[in-house]
Amino acid sequence: MAGNQHPEFAQSRRRFLLNSGMGLGASAMAGLLPQFAKASDAKSLPAKAKRVIFLFMAGAPSQLDLFDYKPDLAKRFREELPESIRDGQRVTAMTKGKEKLIAPSKFKFNQHGENGIWVSELLPNIAGQIDKFCMVKSLRTDAINHDPGKTSFCTGSEIPGKPSIGAWLSYGLGSMNKDLPDYIVMPSAYWGGRVNVQALYSRLWGSGFLPSKHQGTSFQAAGDPVLFLSNPPGVDGKVRRRMLDSLAQLNQKHFSEQHDPEILTTIAQQEMAFRMQTSVPELINVENETQETLDLYGPEVTKPGSFARNCLMARRMAEENVRFVSLFHRGWDHHTALPKNLAAQCQDVDQPTAGLIQDLDQRGLLEDTLVVFAGEFGRTVYCQGTLTNETYGRDHHPRCFTALLAGGGVKSGIEYGMTDEFGYNVVENPVHVRDLHATMLHLLGIDHEKLTFPFQGLDQRLTGVEPASVVRGIVS
Repeated sequence: MAGNQHPEFAQSRRRFLLNSGMGLGASAMAGLLPQFAKASDAKSLPAKAKRVIFLFMAGAPSQLDLFDYKPDLAKRFREELPESIRDGQRVTAMTKGKEKLIAPSKFKFNQHGENGIWVSELLPNIAGQIDKFCMVKSLRTDAINHDPGKTSFCTGSEIPGKPSIGAWLSYGLGSMNKDLPDYIVMPSAYWGGRVNVQALYSRLWGSGFLPSKHQGTSFQAAGDPVLFLSNPPGVDGKVRRRMLDSLAQLNQKHFSEQHDPEILTTIAQQEMAFRMQTSVPELINVENETQETLDLYGPEVTKPGSFARNCLMARRMAEENVRFVSLFHRGWDHHTALPKNLAAQCQDVDQPTAGLIQDLDQRGLLEDTLVVFAGEFGRTVYCQGTLTNETYGRDHHPRCFTALLAGGGVKSGIEYGMTDEFGYNVVENPVHVRDLHATMLHLLGIDHEKLTFPFQGLDQRLTGVEPASVVRGIVS
């Protein structure tokens, strides 16, 4: 039921359809057809990608220490950031009213790949695969704090309750594998920095106002990957099948009385859970992987719940045509002890990310798999703490940050966009997070303006009502 319809009107319409002899299936379909039509209309473009692997670095990595090389900042060490550069930008409470002293990166950068792209010494493996990446250095967002920043990046809106990117894709494109969820989420169980780690929340992979079948399914590191996947003691597959059949009959009866589409979703999800009892154990069994493949992801790949293991699982899910896979790696919020903690985080993700790209490429999967590596915003050029020791950090910075994209119809081996000499403002080819979302949908064959869902009197969409454009300069 669309959110802008009065419940009594919706109920009378359904009752009319039922009493008109159209029956249960027709009544249910009548309620869903408008939404199916809108999703179908959106698929009007040639798709370059079939699936997405989203590597989300929760907490916001410092782009100035990893990707946005500014060697001339060394000459400005400990200078106050000019007010003309900050230009009245709001800051967090952590630096409001305090000196904003310039802190150049203490890490070395080197040029890599055919185009000589500068990459930090902290990411040697990603640097080795840089010709497969598109480095977008001019990304920007509106959010300055973590909760709205993560919510905006993952759902298109700072306001909680909107559908996540994966949910929109499940709704707009449908399933490619009936035995696995369209959207799987794997948060890392371990992270290198281990400080200042914000919680993750299920709304980052939720379905919002879309039917709940489109929400992400979170896999656990220990025990059953999905809660209650295994049958309890004394219940075998045949017994479970009979239980589900009986339950489905009760749910169908309930639907015939209430006409709530979520009841049909419940039936479908219970059937999916039954099929997953076979498909998921096969999916997570890595015993058939060669040692050569395991070595691509690094030594942590043997540790369930590690980012390395999750990257390997993401490749296996891509092979099984899971539409959208999100890996969340926390611990990037470096207000203090940035040199130590950033190095630890990079050690977690560098080799696994590069290994994932190489593995996908070797198997012919990178061509139609879009990989995105990003956090919710960037980090300031000015420091927090004392620059004379290793305890300093950087504050939140929404005006510019960097994302890496690979595969799925994205140009490779290029840099896109540019920041000023301070790494503070975008001066060339700005890319809002909304533009990135529009581009992701475009690569998957979806017009972001046409993928809509009626809710609260508005045809809602991932990119919202503000302007958003496909970033043509990064599309191959």
